[in-house]
Amino acid sequence: MIVIDNKIISDDVVNEQFICNLKVCKGACCIQGEGGAPLEDEEIGILDDIYDAVKPHLTPEGVALIEQQGRYEMNEQGTMVTPLINGGACAYLTYTELGISICGIQKAYEAGDVDWVKPISCHLYPIRIKKYNGFDAVNYEKWDICASACTLGAEHKVAVYEFLKEPLVRKYGKEFYQQLDETAKHLKKEA
Repeated sequence: MIVIDNKIISDDVVNEQFICNLKVCKGACCIQGEGGAPLEDEEIGILDDIYDAVKPHLTPEGVALIEQQGRYEMNEQGTMVTPLINGGACAYLTYTELGISICGIQKAYEAGDVDWVKPISCHLYPIRIKKYNGFDAVNYEKWDICASACTLGAEHKVAVYEFLKEPLVRKYGKEFYQQLDETAKHLKKEA
């Protein structure tokens, strides 16, 4: 494991390889799973503020659910999450012309309608962060639906943390990412 400030990073984050392969998986991580996307406290207010601009980018089913049940909900662990349509797809999901699932918030961001790309838990996936008293555990969540992403990452020799540079910088800052990158490269030389 790697320790940077109050973050404990799993070795898998630097050793495993990954590049999302949406042509193969079709964005299955937005459809499958045990719950909605975890939201940080400040993201709840952001969702409230941007919903009207995001709404035109969502599916009719997503809009209906959000307007009936709310923009977020609390899961069994007491975490606020995005709601799911019939226990499946995220309510904020939409589709490309090719039938690939994408985030409707991200689509609104790319259209210039909002200035927030999407929840950080989605942006960081397949990295999951668990907050403990005084530190964050930063882990790589391996899931069979991402097998093609692992294959593509291995073909191009791109580590999980390299693929997720933008969201890691968004979450923890440039200095953190630089330290992680330097440590990963140092460990690779030693191996």
